[in-house]
Amino acid sequence: MKKICVIGLGYIGLPTAVMFANHGYQVLGVDVSERAINLLSKGQVHIEEPGLQGYLNNALVQGTFTVSTTPEEADMFIVAVPSPITAEKTADMKYIESATASIVPFLKKGDLVVLESTVPPRTVMDVMIPILEQSKLEMGIELFISHSPERVIPGKVFEELVNNSRIIGGFNLESAERTKEFYQSFVKGEFHITDVTTAEMVKVIENTFRDVNIAFANELAKMSENLGVNAWEAISLANHHPRVNIHYPGPGVGGHCIAVDPWFLVEKQSELAKIIYLSRVTNDGMPKFTVEKILEISRLNQIDNPRVSVLGLTFKANIDDIRESPSMEIVEQLSHEDIDLVSFDPHVKENKVPSQTQGFDEAITDSDIVVILTNHDYFTKINPHNIAELMSHPIVLDTKNAIDRKQWEDAGFTVYKLGDGKGNPVQ
Repeated sequence: MKKICVIGLGYIGLPTAVMFANHGYQVLGVDVSERAINLLSKGQVHIEEPGLQGYLNNALVQGTFTVSTTPEEADMFIVAVPSPITAEKTADMKYIESATASIVPFLKKGDLVVLESTVPPRTVMDVMIPILEQSKLEMGIELFISHSPERVIPGKVFEELVNNSRIIGGFNLESAERTKEFYQSFVKGEFHITDVTTAEMVKVIENTFRDVNIAFANELAKMSENLGVNAWEAISLANHHPRVNIHYPGPGVGGHCIAVDPWFLVEKQSELAKIIYLSRVTNDGMPKFTVEKILEISRLNQIDNPRVSVLGLTFKANIDDIRESPSMEIVEQLSHEDIDLVSFDPHVKENKVPSQTQGFDEAITDSDIVVILTNHDYFTKINPHNIAELMSHPIVLDTKNAIDRKQWEDAGFTVYKLGDGKGNPVQ
C-alpha cells in the first residue's frame, strides 16, 4: 500500500488526508498544532465540516490514518498549509517554506511532492524548488513536483473534492501524470493538465474573479441605498439575463481565499492590477460602512448608548471558520464605539472576542439593535415574535438579506437591510 504524508491538517489538509485514507492509501497527517494532533489521535475533529467525523472514524477503524507532529518517509507528500498575507498585503511564505523544508530529509528517488495551498504564481519554481533541491534529487526525473490547488467550499468539502474538476500543474508532464494517478482514486471530476505556474495563476484568478464581482455588488448596494432601489431585487432581476451573473453584496469578504488571494496578484503586478486593487479596497471597506450604518440607525432612532447584538462571526453560513471574517472586523470596530456590544454565533463554540456569549437569549435580551452579519440557518429560522418582547427596541439590520422583511415588520420590528434603499425606513 502506497503511503501519503499530508503536511497541514486544517480545513483543506485534514479532509484531503482522510479522503485518501478512505481510498486505498496509508496516510500520515502532520501538523505543528499539538492540540490538533492530540484531538485527532483520540478520534476527535478540531474543525467543523459535514461528513468529516465519519471519514475520520472509518479511516481509524481501517488503520489507514495516523497523525504526528513530524513527517516520515512516504511515496507522496502533500503540502496544505496556510499562505496568509502580511499587514503590508504581501504573501507570507514562511509556512510554505517550513513545510517544504520539513520533508526534505525524508525524500527519496521516485517521490512526488504536491502543493495544494493557494499561492502567488511562481511559488513552486521560486520558493519550493530551491528548498527541494537540497535533497540532491534531480527535479522532474528523480523527484516529481506538482501544484494541484484545492477548489472546494467550506460546508461542501467532501462533495466537491469528489465532483469538482481538478487542475494539475506539473513541473513536467510526468509529474502531472503521477499526481493524476493518486487523485483518480476518488476524484470523479475532469482533470486538466498544465504547468505549475499556470495552475497557480488559475486558482488565484478564480478567487479574484469572485472578489471583483462582489466589489461590484457592494458598489451597487451603496448606490441603491441612495437611489431608493433594493439592490437584492435589482441584482436578482439582472441575473435573469442569460449572460449576467452578479454576486450579492454583504458586510465584507472573508475566508482564507477570496479576501487574500487577489493581493497575490497586486503584489506581483501592482502597476497592472488596478481593478483588482480597487476591488480589494472596496470589499475591505465594507466593515467600516456597516459600522457607520449601525451608528446611523442608532442616531435615527434617537438611542443613546445602544445595546447592539451582533449575530454571526464566521465568514460564511453554517461553518465555524472565522479566518479573515468581516464580522470579526466589525466587532473590533464596534468595540471602540460608545455602545454596549454583545455577539453570538452558534457555530463558534469558544469565545473569540470579549463581547461573545454562548447564549442566544443572553445576546438578544435588552438589545436595541440586532445586526445579522452571517446568514446561518440558525438566524434565518428565528421567529421574530419570540425575540421582540426580549428587546428594548425591536430594530434589526440585515446585511445578508437573510430574513423576511414582512414577517419581522409584522412582529413589530423596524427593519433595515444593507443595499435596500426602497425598503429601509425613510432617512
